[in-house]
Amino acid sequence: MSSHNDHQRGLLITAIGGLTLTVDIPLIRLADGEAWTILLLRTGTTFVATLIIWAAWRSLSAKAPQLVPGWSGLIVAGLYGLGSIAFITGVYNTSTANLVFILAFTTMFAALLSWLFLKERPRPLTLAALALMIVGVTIIVGDSVGTGHLFGDLMALCSAFMIAAAITISRASGKDMGFTALIGVVLPLAVATLMVSKVGFHVNAPWWIVFNGAVIMPISFFCLANGPKYISGPEVAMFYLLETVLAPVWVWMIFAETPSRNSLIGGAILIMTLIGHSLWQLHEGRKRRATFAVSHPA
Repeated sequence: MSSHNDHQRGLLITAIGGLTLTVDIPLIRLADGEAWTILLLRTGTTFVATLIIWAAWRSLSAKAPQLVPGWSGLIVAGLYGLGSIAFITGVYNTSTANLVFILAFTTMFAALLSWLFLKERPRPLTLAALALMIVGVTIIVGDSVGTGHLFGDLMALCSAFMIAAAITISRASGKDMGFTALIGVVLPLAVATLMVSKVGFHVNAPWWIVFNGAVIMPISFFCLANGPKYISGPEVAMFYLLETVLAPVWVWMIFAETPSRNSLIGGAILIMTLIGHSLWQLHEGRKRRATFAVSHPA
């Protein structure tokens, strides 16, 4: 029963994180600033908010999680930091639809890394889903050749890989990485501070990005980084699908940005594949828990 409750808790936590994350890109766009300035404000406010929340938690309870639990935590923080730099670079060098569709590949990167390093061999259906997703990403990236979006697409792919690697290491360690993902902003904050000192500070509506960094990022990344304690890496990564589906909708509603035909085709392949694979995984999980309950009655 405890295992079942943990799984349900993990699903709820990661769902909250994934849903909150869907407004990240619209808020970045609303801030209307230069990339390094946006990264500086986003990571700076996230870092300050994280320290305040952690200090308050620690003053109220001796069981507050560590900010960076050992070497594995340091590696996870570094991966989230690199992923953040790649993500912001992608925001400014490709369309929102391309960015979030490619970020959906996080799920399959997580499955591959879990197979390679955690020996969690994927089922044939997962491998088939991976093949379909590669087709979808290829269509999206291929559509960007010659349009100036290719670099941004590749940055989105790098960000997806970094996040998947962080999820895999978090799951392998079994440690609480909720604050570690947020402390990971130190790396992009340092880089952004250096760059802003050279190119200047440029942003027209800073309150949007301050709200993003102080509220949205702590909630979303704390929840998503805690997910691997309770559910598998691929399951955690699948909650990034919420951003894939909803972020282009918010951007279309606010900025009237319409995706290209090939981007929609590739995105549709990715979304349908992930939905089908997610439903299958949930069905298999319920079946396994039901079998376990019958085999080991309380």
